[in-house]
Amino acid sequence: MAETVSEQAVITPELNGERLDAAAARLFPAYSRSRLQAWIKSGALRLDGESCRPRDKVRAGATLALEAELEAEVTWQPEAIALDIVYEDDSILVLNKPAGLVVHPAAGHADGTLVNALLNHVPAMENLPRGGIVHRLDKETSGLMVAAKSLPAHHSLVAQLQARSVKRQYCAICVGAMTGGGTIDEPIGRHPRQRKKMAVVAVGGKPAVTHYRIAQRFGHHTRVAVNLETGRTHQIRVHMAHRKYPLVGDPVYGGRPRIPKGASSDLIEALRGFPRQALHAEALGLVHPLTGEAMQFECPLPADIAALLAVLASEDPVDAGAASPY
Repeated sequence: MAETVSEQAVITPELNGERLDAAAARLFPAYSRSRLQAWIKSGALRLDGESCRPRDKVRAGATLALEAELEAEVTWQPEAIALDIVYEDDSILVLNKPAGLVVHPAAGHADGTLVNALLNHVPAMENLPRGGIVHRLDKETSGLMVAAKSLPAHHSLVAQLQARSVKRQYCAICVGAMTGGGTIDEPIGRHPRQRKKMAVVAVGGKPAVTHYRIAQRFGHHTRVAVNLETGRTHQIRVHMAHRKYPLVGDPVYGGRPRIPKGASSDLIEALRGFPRQALHAEALGLVHPLTGEAMQFECPLPADIAALLAVLASEDPVDAGAASPY
């Protein structure tokens, strides 16, 4: 059943002369601007008792009165799916997403997603755009994500992401022995021929910036710490493949597993059997939407990536690189 909301607010002097929808967004921050515009058009949100248009100007001292049915922003259904919650309060929820979990329902994944789990955990998140999700991880990427539990928190997190102030660090295991870190500043867009893939494209791509540094060296592989300025689809996977260092286990951008010459049976099994792209969101930094506190979260490596690193350390040592090329 839809919830009924009944609220009033007085137009303050600093809002004098503003559009009605803009003033309403300032005075009723718990609701999205698009929702407020719909209520203005339907007469559920009135100015001094009169129906108005969203573009009408307001004057200081006038009263906004809201009487409306609060319909859900999303229609996805809640599902009892376990969540690994790292932090939670009334504004935000930080979780460690496992590999294999899709973030949003889409073609081929109508249910069983992260947002279904969140709606079960916090039913009120149905009233938020995208169910409170403000950024995403690929299905087979594990690690930290933040979701909003209120509209003001949603606005704040989106603004932080747009300002590139959210700090996101990933652990990636790449094919190839790197000699140093660097920055990749190359636009990303749809692949010109394979439309299900992304690619570095000079014309029509969106700006994408990836910083990476070496965290651990092996003979034919490198563990890197990756920091994102932007959040394009498949950004790390595309950028590292563009630099000829694709992620281990990435069939889309890395192709078939590359096995070093003379590799042991344990190394061959580890590389061929790794079930996903070797990518984990290990650290997340943001400003709390309500308190303004700078917050930093970390989560341990999942078992599959930790096991792969152990095999690489044992079976692909650095001093094997010169003698055993691919």
